[in-house]
Amino acid sequence: MSEQELKAFIDVVVRYFQEVAGEQAKMGIPTVKTGSAILLGHTGIIGISGAKRGAIYVTADRAMLAELASIILGTTDVHDDDVLDMVGELSNTIAGNVRNVFGNTFMISVPIIVKGTPEDILMKLKPPIFTIPIRWRSHTCYLTVGLE
Repeated sequence: MSEQELKAFIDVVVRYFQEVAGEQAKMGIPTVKTGSAILLGHTGIIGISGAKRGAIYVTADRAMLAELASIILGTTDVHDDDVLDMVGELSNTIAGNVRNVFGNTFMISVPIIVKGTPEDILMKLKPPIFTIPIRWRSHTCYLTVGLE
């Protein structure tokens, strides 16, 4: 994965938060994942096929997803289902918008949603695997990208 391709993911995330929440997210420095996967309370996984193959996932805690869902839904009455939908929506939107950069051969799956931090989840991402911290308001979530 090239630096330009990785930058495409960063640009999409920054633009997403600006458009949805009216404020930019601050992107941390991408690092090559060397240990086990970073998993917070809720994770949305998108499989990628076509010219690029692998997966991406976004993982965040409930508080961040609830705050983001509250903005989108226009209510403070956010339920667990809304939070699960939000992590799926976030991962799907990032993958879908990056598809505009990679082209029509960048095929994305429906999001797989994982609640909690199961130790037995196996995500076979294609190395090198990059993890990018995303800071928004007082929250930090992570975007992980593994494509060949």
